[in-house]
Amino acid sequence: MSRIGRKPINIPAGVTVSVDGSVVSVKGPKGTLTQRVHPNMTVSVEENLIHVTRPNDEKENRSLHGLTRSLIHNMVVGVTEGFKKELDVNGVGYRVLKQGKNLVMNLGYSHQVTVPEVDGITIECPTANKIVILGPDKQQVGQFAAEVREKRPPEPYKGKGIRYADEHVRRKEGKAGKGAKK
Repeated sequence: MSRIGRKPINIPAGVTVSVDGSVVSVKGPKGTLTQRVHPNMTVSVEENLIHVTRPNDEKENRSLHGLTRSLIHNMVVGVTEGFKKELDVNGVGYRVLKQGKNLVMNLGYSHQVTVPEVDGITIECPTANKIVILGPDKQQVGQFAAEVREKRPPEPYKGKGIRYADEHVRRKEGKAGKGAKK
């Protein structure tokens, strides 16, 4: 059996979970999330626990078992605590600010790069070179953070660009210069 799939999911206070066939809905203080699970997986709610079971030990069902449990667990965590991605902006003259619902970035281009806020995502700019992306849906937060990072990914020579706060950029040495090789 899948070690992850076997673990029951605790339902915290203030969260309601409803299962309608293969559609699981989780409602909490930070919003409502809905996920369609594979029809082979059985999701049951008993008291304050969610159990995910599989019909047999076929390879496809074994792989879906842990995945389904992880997706539902991420929904429960998302509606209670939410998810957060932090991005750092490095470079001379590179800075970010929030104007209304838009994220405006100066990234060394001849123009400002503007990214509109998406439904379900909140953008914060605590300093001129830090971006915090918040939301209940883990996949949506990660995707939006990747799209913002894509506007100017970190380069390996000077380390300029947008990177995740916990990301390590491998630095390269520049040209050796004239007369270095004999």
